[in-house]
Amino acid sequence: MLKPQLATLIAGLFATAAFAQTPAPAAPAKAEAKHTKEVAKAEAKETKAVVKADAKEAVVAADAKADVASAKADAKATKAKAHHKAKKAKAKADEAKTEATAAAAK
Repeated sequence: MLKPQLATLIAGLFATAAFAQTPAPAAPAKAEAKHTKEVAKAEAKETKAVVKADAKEAVVAADAKADVASAKADAKATKAKAHHKAKKAKAKADEAKTEATAAAAK
């Protein structure tokens, strides 16, 4: 009498053990989630790098514009100095001419 019950109990344990295993698709779901996370990270890094490069380019362009503006201002100052010196030289030449004419007239 004990043998058939024991056999049924053992068979029941084996059957339960066979169906109690975790389902196989759980591992691929984790791998898929990890893959998605890595892809998102890579895209974020790429976006960050692109934004950084654009910002660098804008800074270089701004520096170039500032350099051009500085060069224009320097050129303007140089021209102003040249005009001032030329005026002084012309005035001096006119003064010398006037003195020479006055001396010649005496």
